[in-house]
Amino acid sequence: MHRIFISDLHLEEPNSNSFLKFIELMKIVSTRVDEIYILGDLVEMWIGDDDKSPNASQLRIILKSASSTCKVYIMHGNRDFLIGEKFCDATGTSLLEDPYVIDDHILLSHGDILCTDDEEYQAARILFRDPSWQKEILEKPLAEREMLGRALRAQSTEANANKNVNIMDANENTIIEQLKKHNADLLIHGHTHRPGQYVNRIVTGAWEANGWLCRQKDQTFQLECFSLANHYGSETSHLDQ
Repeated sequence: MHRIFISDLHLEEPNSNSFLKFIELMKIVSTRVDEIYILGDLVEMWIGDDDKSPNASQLRIILKSASSTCKVYIMHGNRDFLIGEKFCDATGTSLLEDPYVIDDHILLSHGDILCTDDEEYQAARILFRDPSWQKEILEKPLAEREMLGRALRAQSTEANANKNVNIMDANENTIIEQLKKHNADLLIHGHTHRPGQYVNRIVTGAWEANGWLCRQKDQTFQLECFSLANHYGSETSHLDQ
């Protein structure tokens, strides 16, 4: 089995380095791997499956192309929790619950459910994932949803600026509890923007200064870092366990 796991791309502008590298990556790896897992925050903001912006339109094209040659799975993050089945149907992708177990022992998560020290965020997460709240939001006009999304992003940025950075990291006890609950021995997640490879956990990095992915080949897992400015694969480095 050959898979890759990515998260926290926070894509916005189709002409940005991160968006162009995502397109390049998907074109290359979709012909070489069996499965691609996008573990949340593919985009900086998703306001509904009816979005016709250049960002949304380009995503539909590249994901549809990738899913024609390999399986592509999407998990909600804290920025794109409004991605729905209509988008997945249009792109040939599959939406996963968070957390989700594969191969009976690998636990996948966006990672925000692990940050239990941040009680303020966890309360907001419950609201944003509530089906009634989402239905009410999605019934609003696109322009109003976009304004709301930008306001929520601004509030989040301001709130995080005033928090201890450790509060926003994954809680070790919660990690152990989740692994035990799901009978898993390996956890792969993103969200924290703190990439690393540990004994029982791999954290995928955010696509900021560099791009990140976790590659699985059978029972071997490798965290890879690559330039967003150069062609994919030209400067790939690895973080060994």
